[in-house]
Amino acid sequence: MANSFDVIILGGGPAGYVAAIRSAQLGMSTALVEKDKLGGVCVNIGCIPTKALLHSAYIARLLSNAKEFGVEAGSVKTDYGVAMQRSRRVSDQNSKGVEFLMKKHKVTVARGAGMLQPGRKVKVGSDVLEAKQAVLIATGSRVKGLPQIGLEINKTTVISSDEALLLEKAPPSLAVIGAGAVGMEFADIFHAFGTKITLIEALPRILPLEDAEASDTLARSYRKRGIEVIVGAKVKKGTAGKDKVALEVEAGGATQKIEVAAVLMAAGRAVNTEGIGLAECGVQVTDRGFIKVDATLQTTAPGYYAIGDVAGPPMLAHKGSREGVFVTELLAGKQPHPIKYDNVPSVTYCHPEVASIGLTEDQCKERKLDYVAGRFPFSANGRARGSGETEGFVKILRDKRYGEILGAHIVGAHASELIHELAVARENEYTVEEVELAIHAHPTMSEAVAEAALDSLGRVLNI
Repeated sequence: MANSFDVIILGGGPAGYVAAIRSAQLGMSTALVEKDKLGGVCVNIGCIPTKALLHSAYIARLLSNAKEFGVEAGSVKTDYGVAMQRSRRVSDQNSKGVEFLMKKHKVTVARGAGMLQPGRKVKVGSDVLEAKQAVLIATGSRVKGLPQIGLEINKTTVISSDEALLLEKAPPSLAVIGAGAVGMEFADIFHAFGTKITLIEALPRILPLEDAEASDTLARSYRKRGIEVIVGAKVKKGTAGKDKVALEVEAGGATQKIEVAAVLMAAGRAVNTEGIGLAECGVQVTDRGFIKVDATLQTTAPGYYAIGDVAGPPMLAHKGSREGVFVTELLAGKQPHPIKYDNVPSVTYCHPEVASIGLTEDQCKERKLDYVAGRFPFSANGRARGSGETEGFVKILRDKRYGEILGAHIVGAHASELIHELAVARENEYTVEEVELAIHAHPTMSEAVAEAALDSLGRVLNI
């Protein structure tokens, strides 16, 4: 291959491959270095296959309750292996889609593990690629275990989300350690396929980064479905056997022993910054392991940029993609719109879904903001009643004086889609009055957004 490019990108996940597309669109010769499948964790062992499995779980639940909708489905049998194979087909299709996009935009794909070198160079096998303008580091993140208490991932009884996505059958019982987005989603999936679930979270509530009201609503929903939820818990010891795992869990001042067929580690991710030549190039990392970047996402070494998970939280695919676009437009001499990191949507795709943007109510209180919370329950929404999806609510936090939308929180069906109306509103500095001015079609779930806006103004109509 020709070894000189305008831009070289290390890592082909959502940050890297989107950066490659935008770089090529802007007329820059571009190389993308990837040692595995294009699309990265998100496409292959993350976002995409889990959503396919969550849809299978949704169908299983829907069929189980079909009789009340006038549909006799008979006895419902689930097969995790079949659902898993479908999710793999979906992932492969997406990965091939990224390959097609690289060819379409004439991006050179260098297969292999890349090693950064001084002088804006990347070594891939025996080839050394040189960037005239910049090297973008987009190496992403990986799952991590808890070896300090005996829970090293062994891929059989102690698994990560990677292994969970490839199981041929659902385990009879499963302890999920970590009740963030990943843990909540897998608890939902496996429960629908007949697994007895114990959900363990060290912090005082599940989804600890979300609004407390959202967390409490989801915890009630899970417990109602028979999922054991243990919060404020410390896993003191884990002993992995051939076909079971014994846990000692301390919570509420008492220690209990839990025995399960498998443990799923969902307690965070580690960024992939080791062994790629950062120090040799003068690229520094923070105490937490993220790459140090300035406001333009340039590292401490001129000509080297970091995007995606390695550049810091939130560790979300869509945030990384936007960073890829931002940096490449900057390199092309444009003036890209600054990324508003306080307006990146957060979504947990379990049932019911949880989506949010901006500040939580606790954060508003901590900052001593003068705010008003407007709420509207889906139980009062006509479309939600019709579809039998009445769990949850929309909550909008508005600045009392100017009507600015400080934050928004949605729990319920299609929350992942509904949140974007409020993301657009915040990005363009619309007030709650302006959100409500837009006529919302009836009957729709999105009417709950308009009603929550009205409630924050003291004039809600339908409750």
